[in-house]
Amino acid sequence: MKYIAYCRKSTDEKDKQVLSIEAQVAELQEYAKRESLNVIRTITEAKTAKIPGREKFAEVLKLVEKGEADGILAWHADRLARNSIDGGKIIYLLDTGKLLDLKFPTLWFENTPQGKFMLSIAFSQSKYYVDNLSENVKRGMRHKLRRGEWPLKAPYGYLNDRVNKTIIINPDTAPIIKKAFILFSKGNSSFTDISKFLHKHGIMKHDGEPVRLNQVINILTNRFYIGIMEYAGEYFEGKHEQIISKSLFNKVQKIVNTLQHPRGKKRSFPFTGLARCGECGSGITAEIHHNCCWSCLYILGNKKTDIRNCRRYAINAALQ
Repeated sequence: MKYIAYCRKSTDEKDKQVLSIEAQVAELQEYAKRESLNVIRTITEAKTAKIPGREKFAEVLKLVEKGEADGILAWHADRLARNSIDGGKIIYLLDTGKLLDLKFPTLWFENTPQGKFMLSIAFSQSKYYVDNLSENVKRGMRHKLRRGEWPLKAPYGYLNDRVNKTIIINPDTAPIIKKAFILFSKGNSSFTDISKFLHKHGIMKHDGEPVRLNQVINILTNRFYIGIMEYAGEYFEGKHEQIISKSLFNKVQKIVNTLQHPRGKKRSFPFTGLARCGECGSGITAEIHHNCCWSCLYILGNKKTDIRNCRRYAINAALQ
């Protein structure tokens, strides 16, 4: 019988792994030698098994389905699957006879109804561990937020104090963030201007490029700078030091809302939403052009004819 040794280490828990990939390979080699197993290939992968989509694991299953291997050797069942889909694939291959055996140094398995039942329990325990760990992490984050502490990466202008597990002012970038708010509050700067200002003073993306406009908007609308933390649609009062005043923040919000939602009367045109293009099937819409086309400008400049002779003007007039 030919076996494929599969070793996996999660990328989510770099410092909490039971065994590294190298240690798993060594253990499986010793186990295969002790049990006289014919291991034709060793495949390693550093990726979480919480969700489906592991490339190397899919490669293992393809080799089994093609008949190039009859069994899989792994340190434990949780190295193969921590989600219901991957676990179900393993059991299905056992049911169809394409996968004949599984070997684990830490777990007993026999390709019988009882053995597959115990394997399904092992997969379920692995999934329960992941689900329970996720709930514990979320509960811990909510508890930290209620204490006024930010559990995630600090925004621009702050630093994560890894010693005291708190958020502190960044003396280099906090004044720049404050100046950006003051500059924008004057009403003569665009989001692009603020992005250029931040880039000029050292606040940029990891690749050295200026922050995007949506990131600028996130900065200018982030209540974190006035001591309010937002997480999962809820707001919490933070203990961290504020960078700007609430009055400055509110002034900036009015300008942001004006730029994002410009004032103006919303026009309604007849037949929009009903008429569709006969070729592509897309809906036909309408709009008003405040600037004339070049032919109109030429006509008006020479005063030879009336603007109503312009085709665009006639269409807009008909729609109105």
